[in-house]
Amino acid sequence: MTKAVAMAVEWGARWSEVRKLLERQGPFTHPDFEPSPETLKMMQENIRVLVIGAGGLGCELLKDLALMGFTNLHVVDMDTIDLSNLNRQFLFRKKDISRAKAEVAAEFINQRIQGCHVTHYYNKIQDFDDEFYRSFHLVVCGLDSIVARRWINGMLLSLLCYEDGMLDQSSVIPLVDGGTEGFKGNARVILPGLTSCIECTLDLFPPQINFPLCTIAHTPRLPEHCIEWVRLLLWPKENPFSEETPIDGDDPHHLSWIFEKAQKRAAEFGITGVTYRLTQGVVKRIIPAVASTNAVIAAACCTEVFKLATSACTPMNNYCVFNDSDGIYTYTYEQEKKEDCVACSQVPQELLVSPSDKLQDVIAILTDSLRFQMKKPGLQAMVDGKTKSLYLHSPASIEEKLRPNLKKTVEELGLRDGIEIAVADVTSPSTVLFKVKLKK
Repeated sequence: MTKAVAMAVEWGARWSEVRKLLERQGPFTHPDFEPSPETLKMMQENIRVLVIGAGGLGCELLKDLALMGFTNLHVVDMDTIDLSNLNRQFLFRKKDISRAKAEVAAEFINQRIQGCHVTHYYNKIQDFDDEFYRSFHLVVCGLDSIVARRWINGMLLSLLCYEDGMLDQSSVIPLVDGGTEGFKGNARVILPGLTSCIECTLDLFPPQINFPLCTIAHTPRLPEHCIEWVRLLLWPKENPFSEETPIDGDDPHHLSWIFEKAQKRAAEFGITGVTYRLTQGVVKRIIPAVASTNAVIAAACCTEVFKLATSACTPMNNYCVFNDSDGIYTYTYEQEKKEDCVACSQVPQELLVSPSDKLQDVIAILTDSLRFQMKKPGLQAMVDGKTKSLYLHSPASIEEKLRPNLKKTVEELGLRDGIEIAVADVTSPSTVLFKVKLKK
């Protein structure tokens, strides 16, 4: 038997187990499921799946989807490969360091799995328009960024079509989202406009840890404070390697210098626990990653993609948590849709402020409250039928011109009850419309 024939037999037999799921009725099949030998062909030839992220979770997602029979895959990632990736991002090799993750991952899958074609994009997700995202049947995410999750969530919500207030379900593009941190992980299924979305459950994400600069500089209490002091204050002051050399978290000389200086500062304040590994983690903002957790969460996500694409089983409803830090624990429950969600509800958003509040206080409400958690909101108001820019972060010339508004009160800016404010932020591709409500 020639090698080509042997390969054809191997790949022809590979889908036999998938066919059993698609050509038989069963107790867990979706009510709309009709067993057919054509379903696998449809899945292989017609279904377009977008994978966002080609890191630890993304590599697993691409591998699982390709081996389940999805042949039209697309992957977006803006990062390049570095040495620290190789212990768990198994599609990459040492020779691939500095190349784009998406490109190398696509090459590996295309060469290894017959009939599969992965198209790669070395881009940010924000580089693409709505027509690009509308071309996919499903989107599956393996991201480590909450901002990116919120953005893609907003994009899929912006693609929804409504007629007389009723959602056109043909405009719904399902989002399957996975996340891992150490020995913990989660997988969820989001049907935009129908189930809870990312914004509905912002409080589920762990808070981003940032240390106050005054604490770092004057009253350090933790080993992390000492490391941050060296990174933020001592490095730019001493320029240890050359003028204005940026810190490279993969350069052992840089890390060793920071480690030694942090140890000295820790000794001055009687702080213990500064280690080389902790130094590396703080400098690179490393989220602990465990290959086995990535494998479990990716398997759960790809199973949901398979269910949604084929109706061979009822999809998960709708959030699964996994923890194997002490034994193995998993639990699935329904995250409820928030009726006044900023992103997915049809309810007008209300901005409750006092006439004496300054614009900077209004912005603080948008950035600091658990409900909104915006990053750099830009505000424009409709006052007396005209659009009035209140504050924009860019370009710099506009920001400088509008900066005095930050000290002006709501009353001075002419923001009355019912005035509409359009807020743009990096967490969403669309502006959010608020109506001012003054406190009495």
